[in-house]
Amino acid sequence: MTGENAIPRVLVGEMLIERGLITREQLEAALQLQKQWGTRVGDIVLAKGWVKPLDFYRMLADHFHKPFVDLLKQPPDPALIDTNDITYYNSLLYLPWQVRDGVTYIAIADPSEAAMRHARERFGIVDFVITSKFDVLWLLQNSNDDYFTHNAIRKLAEQMPEHSASVVFTRPQIIAFATVIMLFLIALTIWPMYTVVSLNLVVASLLMLTFAFRATLAWVGSDRHIDIKVTDHQVKMLRDIDLPIYTVLMPMYKEEAILPYLAKAMRSLDYPLSKLDIKLVLEEDDEGTINAAKALGLEAIFEIIRVPTSFPKTKPKACNYALNFARGKFVTIYDGEDRPEPDQLKKAVVAFQHAAENVVCIQGRLNYFNAYENWLTRMFTLEYSLWFDFFLPALEALRIPIPLGGTSNHFKIEPLIQFDGWDPYNVAEDADLGVRFTQCGFNVAVMNSTTFEEANNHIPNWIRQRSRWIKGYMQTYLVHMRDPVELYRAIGGVGFWGFQFFFAGAIISYLIAPFLYATFVIWLIGGAELLNPIFPPIVLAISIFNLTLGNGYLIYLLMVGAFKRNNFKLIPYALTVPFYWLLMSFASYKALWQLIYNPFYWEKTVHGISSHQDVTEEPTAAQSAPL
Repeated sequence: MTGENAIPRVLVGEMLIERGLITREQLEAALQLQKQWGTRVGDIVLAKGWVKPLDFYRMLADHFHKPFVDLLKQPPDPALIDTNDITYYNSLLYLPWQVRDGVTYIAIADPSEAAMRHARERFGIVDFVITSKFDVLWLLQNSNDDYFTHNAIRKLAEQMPEHSASVVFTRPQIIAFATVIMLFLIALTIWPMYTVVSLNLVVASLLMLTFAFRATLAWVGSDRHIDIKVTDHQVKMLRDIDLPIYTVLMPMYKEEAILPYLAKAMRSLDYPLSKLDIKLVLEEDDEGTINAAKALGLEAIFEIIRVPTSFPKTKPKACNYALNFARGKFVTIYDGEDRPEPDQLKKAVVAFQHAAENVVCIQGRLNYFNAYENWLTRMFTLEYSLWFDFFLPALEALRIPIPLGGTSNHFKIEPLIQFDGWDPYNVAEDADLGVRFTQCGFNVAVMNSTTFEEANNHIPNWIRQRSRWIKGYMQTYLVHMRDPVELYRAIGGVGFWGFQFFFAGAIISYLIAPFLYATFVIWLIGGAELLNPIFPPIVLAISIFNLTLGNGYLIYLLMVGAFKRNNFKLIPYALTVPFYWLLMSFASYKALWQLIYNPFYWEKTVHGISSHQDVTEEPTAAQSAPL
């Protein structure tokens, strides 16, 4: 450790050996890693789990000839803690503890020069005692719960209310919707046939334009030049010693069963362990997962963040709360069942190095490790392959707002904090944040690294997950269309119309699909004559185009997505996608109902139910095919 009275670092290692905390071989390994990673021996042995944190910090106190203080038994004077300095307390790992005879004692886990300098600037004459990093973290949470919770829930709504979904429908939107419905009912009463034919024409034209838009995205996304963001050579050229601290947020709720898999997945990352800052973001009332995490005895790179119970009880609120304790230059989110490719963090570092300054987020691709488990997982994989391998890169290339995935999005931490984090009232907070970044003049990029997730293999569970996503897309559309003129000015014509078709077009398509299916069945049973009055030639031509070429091309695109990842066995299942679309429609109507009656409810998706859970298995050649 460093400081005014620091003893050379090698003595820390020798003291660890003298106390029987590590072996000579472990010290030699730590010294080698120190040269490679550029971090201290103490950080390395803690990151490796070779020493229990409490034993290490007690030894460190003896190293500095200072007392060790258990902050849970001897808490700091609350009057000394300034909420304006919380960021410094967290990054420098100290808390002002007590004042004795005009000297302010700080309880510190890392007596570095930077920490002591900051303490002297704040308190004048200072001295220090040693405490555990986890004591500092726990006290920061415990003594500032109300402050952190308020900011996690209300900061965006208070500072950028125009971007908050805390109000579902604004007054102008309600008036606009009511006016449209009223005019439609009046027209239906006075000119019933003309109104139905006009509506039919509008719907058919909208679907045709939506097909054309998605065909354009697939064409643009098929360009190999927009696929590759980071090469293996660029990753190899990185030096571990130059890599920054990287924060990983892992929000979970009642998922104790997948904790062992999570730990294995994080340990397999090709990144210096001592530079990983992994936060297990757990709800305060989730005692099962909290106790399971404690029982695992995880390495010191894992920290438990307990999110106080409050409304709304959503993932973005939990991430906002945990963001207060992030110490990295970059931050990403992984779900508990995620298996990111080992070099993903390094690829993100390279991608940021080569990206424009206004790129504040880089989205990794998502796919599934249990693609072949059943019909639902096959369809889910087909959908995601098209979405992340074609559509999102095309959106980036065309400068259309990118709806981020719920995981593997990598952020520069400073702009993320500047933008007040995620919207805790939006249940598709990731999609909303991507649009908000673009609307505020920042860019989101996509990189060629895949995180493998667990595809939902159970239809009721899938419905809960998908209805939440669609409800969040509805919220996102309503928020960013509060001022359409300003949105158009902010993101331009291509971005504006792309946003309309990618968000509104998809939602409307899901909602009207059952009526289109019913119309097709009536046509099959009753014959064309029955529907001729509402299908004049122009409407009939567009509808036939949509039915045959439009739907056929979407099926073809799903096949291409599978082909690109060498998932050839999935290709025939693309022909069954109309049944999958019916499920999407059911989820959409559930989402619409909840948007009106329970907009902020976060429907829990159960993870860890797949039979393919062993993270020690390598991805198949098909899954990990180069993009």
